[in-house]
Amino acid sequence: MSENTTFDNHLLAETVRRFIKKKLAIHEANIDAQDYADSELILGLKHQAISLGFFAYNMPASLGGPGLSVTEQIIIDEELGRTSIPLAETFGHLPGSLNFVSDKQRVWLLNPLIRAEKNVAYALTEPSAGSDLSAMYTRASKVEGGWVLNGTKHYISAVESADFLIVLVVTDKSAPLKGRFSTFIVEKNTPGLKVLRRFRKMGWHGHPLSEISLEDCFVSETHVLGDIGRGFEIMMTTINNDRLMVACRCVGIAQELFELVLPHIRDRYTFGKPLAEHQAIKFMIADCDVEIDAARLLNQKAARLADEKNPEFRVAASRAKLFASEIGGRVADRVMQMFGGAGYMTDLPVERFYRDVRAFRIGEGTSEMQRLQIARHVLMSR
Repeated sequence: MSENTTFDNHLLAETVRRFIKKKLAIHEANIDAQDYADSELILGLKHQAISLGFFAYNMPASLGGPGLSVTEQIIIDEELGRTSIPLAETFGHLPGSLNFVSDKQRVWLLNPLIRAEKNVAYALTEPSAGSDLSAMYTRASKVEGGWVLNGTKHYISAVESADFLIVLVVTDKSAPLKGRFSTFIVEKNTPGLKVLRRFRKMGWHGHPLSEISLEDCFVSETHVLGDIGRGFEIMMTTINNDRLMVACRCVGIAQELFELVLPHIRDRYTFGKPLAEHQAIKFMIADCDVEIDAARLLNQKAARLADEKNPEFRVAASRAKLFASEIGGRVADRVMQMFGGAGYMTDLPVERFYRDVRAFRIGEGTSEMQRLQIARHVLMSR
């Protein structure tokens, strides 16, 4: 890495961090307490991110994005871990499946998303099919001029504010797994698309997760994303990058918590000396430091492999997601312990980060699924 690249990366991180501190942090506590993020507020923040040139930061220049390398994207991902989930969305991390849009779809789908004029949600998970794609029930049946979709999806992020819904469905249940699925674009007011309920949840306040049903939803041929039968490929293109994004967000959470607790342990006295001079605290600090650094290195390695188009990126993303999501939880737990009762109160963001980071061991593939994939890779390659 050249000196110029290193400088640019530091500048990128500092720019995003300043934006978070000045524009986003002031809204975190209120959004968390109300479990609601005002759409006009979020839109205004998106426009400010656009003015910085960072909105839709994971999109290539060919599709109207800033064209950042994955190595550069993960710098933004990590910094966004320092704020809450709904406010991090103001930077517009768009579904990777949009890389498969046709020229015509780019006009009415992608371009409005890039300009923050429209919103999109991604519907994969089902009540009986999370990590187990073979259990997916939602179907699409071919009819004249298009397809009819039926099924249920749940834990779908921000679907209520979405203008478009990207849905993974079964189009050929007799095909092998990799050719069984297709991806469709369902518009907000499509007859038969219903939001059944919004879930109450432990964390991620202000970022709603909902359940939807598709009842005889007609989708025209123009709304097929990619080719029929390529849904698995499209999903995997998205999920590996999203796993790396999660890993970086977890490191960002851990880093923010670590920086928050250091002044406290220096200033807080117990038994006649600062907390920082107690051996038990020193051990926790050392463990946090080592684990954050190790997780960041795993993220950087995965990003490098992604930029090189190396097939090893897939397992590297799993390693990064597994380790970072778990150390994020451990760091949050240690930091709360070091703060004592103050960390458990809502006066500090510690308890919010503690709640929020827990979900990352489940979403985008559970820790158990990552371990299975990593073990399978090791056993097949060595």
